[in-house]
Amino acid sequence: MVFKRLLGSLGMGGLAVDTVLDADAVLPGGALTGQVHLTGGGADFTIEHITLELVARVEVEHDGGESDGTVVFDRFGVGGNFRLAGDERRSIPFSVALPWETPVTELNGHPLWIALGVRTEVSVAGARDKGDLDPLSVSPLPAQEAVLEALGQLGFGFKSADLEYGQIRGTGQELPFYQEIELTPPARYAHQVNEIEVTFLAHPGGMEVVLEADKRGGLFSGGHDAVSRFAVSHSDVGQVNWYAEVDGWVRQLVERRAEYGSYGRHGHDDTHHGGNHSYGHGEHHHDEGQGHRSGPGMGTVIAAGAAGLAVGVVGGMVAAEVVDEVGDFFEGDDEE
Repeated sequence: MVFKRLLGSLGMGGLAVDTVLDADAVLPGGALTGQVHLTGGGADFTIEHITLELVARVEVEHDGGESDGTVVFDRFGVGGNFRLAGDERRSIPFSVALPWETPVTELNGHPLWIALGVRTEVSVAGARDKGDLDPLSVSPLPAQEAVLEALGQLGFGFKSADLEYGQIRGTGQELPFYQEIELTPPARYAHQVNEIEVTFLAHPGGMEVVLEADKRGGLFSGGHDAVSRFAVSHSDVGQVNWYAEVDGWVRQLVERRAEYGSYGRHGHDDTHHGGNHSYGHGEHHHDEGQGHRSGPGMGTVIAAGAAGLAVGVVGGMVAAEVVDEVGDFFEGDDEE
């Protein structure tokens, strides 16, 4: 992944900046490594600083509806305070740690159409240039992948994924936005919920899994959102029957939460521990055996969903719009 930006418009002559990331995909909380390549443009320059910015395209809800915006969610100084000769080429290696809550952009190699990027800022003699965005690909952590795979095996289908600006109340969220992965329910839940949204809030020890059910309303009762949170440890990933664990989460969310009545979006604190911990409220834990599989994993489901978007005129339009939006983000983003 490479971008090149000539800085002549800022009086920097033909100075060229090439930022190359080492890996095709990285993990949340993992190391983002690469090099910033500088090529002199016929004149000597003092490079004051080189900064990497992590940027994301997010959806913002407001009184007038919904709009998109660009958010810088982390910055790293990776070099500077040196003289670059007019004919010199210099490479600045870097290694920075991604935030643990960095959104996932792909699953099993299939894109989720999340616009995430790395932007390089170079400052020369007081003039700054924010270069073109280099797309950033992020794969799920083992715990995230395990939960998503279990949901796919339970019959949930991939609908979409997006980034929402704002905070989920009652969580340890640190970034100014969160990722929602929207799933369609299997037949056994279709009469109770329209969709289920999954949010992962990872941290060094594990992650919070926030499940939200967009519930169907009856003839005399309106629909409402039900929310539950579950704690998962990174160290438990290989020791958990995730099919049974996540099945218990979903049953609890869909069935038990109906007893509470209507709550506002992300408004009720209903935290439980995943892994080998108990639920703590007496619900049954539906265990169908460590090796049980009832359907494809979420990676397969996402691949099938992406292919399904291309079927029919409406599906083709949706797919084209998603690709255009992500493409526009990297061609020329707007500051927040």
